[in-house]
Amino acid sequence: MKAFKSILGGLCLCAAMGGCVSASQQEIAEVKEVSKSDAVIATIMERRSIRQYKPQPVNRDTMQVILNCGINAPNGQNKQSWEVRVVDNPEFIKGVTALYTKGNPKAAEDPSFKNMFRNAPTVVFIANDPSYDFSQIDCGLLGGNMILSAQSMGIGSCCLGGPARFMSSPEAAEYLKQLNFSEGYELLYCIAFGYPDEAPAAKPRNAEKVKFVD
Repeated sequence: MKAFKSILGGLCLCAAMGGCVSASQQEIAEVKEVSKSDAVIATIMERRSIRQYKPQPVNRDTMQVILNCGINAPNGQNKQSWEVRVVDNPEFIKGVTALYTKGNPKAAEDPSFKNMFRNAPTVVFIANDPSYDFSQIDCGLLGGNMILSAQSMGIGSCCLGGPARFMSSPEAAEYLKQLNFSEGYELLYCIAFGYPDEAPAAKPRNAEKVKFVD
């Protein structure tokens, strides 16, 4: 940020002096580059896990941008050892939630409970190819790209493990089958997406777990 102010200040000074020295293309490029990095860092630091959503689903054009960001994540040997399914069909979400609450009736006791995906109207299911030993890492990187790109567009998200476990249970076999993952692929986790209906504060992070090795 200091670098940005310094460069911007220099450009303003030139303008104040009557344009005696025009801003170089390099200086303009540096301003843009610093501004871009600030925006990326802000997106990362402002992201929160959202667990309450407004009812309207994310439109598919926006979701396509998020998905494109996801599949452009780094991955081992370019194997792209993931498969992604997007569900915004309320009947699907309602149906599998009914099965979930049948076995977990306490979940529905919460008056704000609408569905098992933290009430999200759009859910992305991510499966991995276990024959590749780094496929789970690749799927994690894919999801990271997706939630950050969503954040940059005002879309909330939450990575979910419990619902994915239920989807892989015998009770939900019918719904897992509808996702139509390729043979051998296993549902790993899912991500809720939607317009946030809450603004949670950041939870503390333990910076002492990060160390430089000399």
